[in-house]
Amino acid sequence: MLIDRTNKNQITITVSSSVDSFGLQRLIDYVKYLEATTKSKAKQSDIDDLANEVNATWWGENRSRFIK
Repeated sequence: MLIDRTNKNQITITVSSSVDSFGLQRLIDYVKYLEATTKSKAKQSDIDDLANEVNATWWGENRSRFIK
């Protein structure tokens, strides 16, 4: 593995092609999450409330597909 800071705003990571692509995709998803939330001022409780609201809405719209 090779890690190189190409400039002040980017880091390049080179890995062997033998690395498990599923694990690598999970790592990429986590890095995207870190990048997206770097400047967030949201509290975990706010995020939890939003997630609960989204889940409740989804369940309300899709319940009939699972319970007949």
